[in-house]
Amino acid sequence: MSFRNRILIAGGNGIMNLSVPLLDARNEKLLYNDIKIADEPWQRDHWRGIVSAYNRSPWFEYFRDDLAGIFEKHYRFLLDFNIDALHWVQSKLKLPVTFDLSPAHPVPAPALRKAGGDPGNADDFRNHFLPASRSEWTSGKDAVGMYGQVFRDRHGFIPGLSILDLLFCEGPAAVQWLRTIEEPGK
Repeated sequence: MSFRNRILIAGGNGIMNLSVPLLDARNEKLLYNDIKIADEPWQRDHWRGIVSAYNRSPWFEYFRDDLAGIFEKHYRFLLDFNIDALHWVQSKLKLPVTFDLSPAHPVPAPALRKAGGDPGNADDFRNHFLPASRSEWTSGKDAVGMYGQVFRDRHGFIPGLSILDLLFCEGPAAVQWLRTIEEPGK
């Protein structure tokens, strides 16, 4: 399992797992760009879940209409949905993030640069942030700071949620929050 087809958000009853239904999901030999989305009403269900969870958040109304477009568009492939979602988040955060699509899976360039060009010494977190290991990266040395969440009074702070949670709760301040976790001690 990965986060390629799922996000976690916080609702009134706790964590909500929104999962995009996939065709032939157990076929590990499929390339990412060949993974097809099942023809189910998942977008309607996801959008209703997001509205239910964040309608009272400080910044939901600001982002709502623009984000709704992603859930109104029909997607056949998971990669297409994920790229549109990534572009949407990137446009809201206004961060200079670039990515390339490749048939191979080389070590990401920033990790490679940090390692002095040696792939063997590079930090590669592609398999670090997985649903099954969520408790590991949301506690202890990998834990990140807190921000105001919609249902924090009911459930306490819930780490490891989708970037949507941060955007809807913190708005433009989300960028500063991300920078503080990127550069500890500053």
